[in-house]
Amino acid sequence: MRRMPKVVLGVVLAVSVVMGAGASAGAAGVEADLAHHGHVSLWDGRVGVWLVSENHGPSDLPQATVRLAFSEPMAGGHELPTACLWSSDRVVSCRTGELRAAGNVGELALDLRTAGLPDELTVEITTAWRDGAADRNPGNDRHRVLVLATGDPYVF
Repeated sequence: MRRMPKVVLGVVLAVSVVMGAGASAGAAGVEADLAHHGHVSLWDGRVGVWLVSENHGPSDLPQATVRLAFSEPMAGGHELPTACLWSSDRVVSCRTGELRAAGNVGELALDLRTAGLPDELTVEITTAWRDGAADRNPGNDRHRVLVLATGDPYVF
């Protein structure tokens, strides 16, 4: 068996490490700290959601998707903002638009109707997609909110 010279072996290993790091950095080299905050209200079978999405950085994010999952089915036929779509009768997914690091925020307002007249419901707010960016602080973009049918805003 022929042995490879140590210098050549070192170069091959160095190139492999750099190429490997570059490959993973290309996929997840961007880091953005997304945060979603706002409030949800429930009254007479209506659900109001006001949501602000922001990026604490360090990198700008060209696009992200926030997912709102409701424990109760929503009534069909309601118009959503152009950045949103129904994923099911309980899930709405919305694009945030560009979120610059420590810059502009994306705002979203939804006025929905439930299929019935629940006394309460739960809303789960999560980032569904962040354009490949890593988020080392995912706690501020994941919320679970219990909302009573009082009309009061439940803040997250």
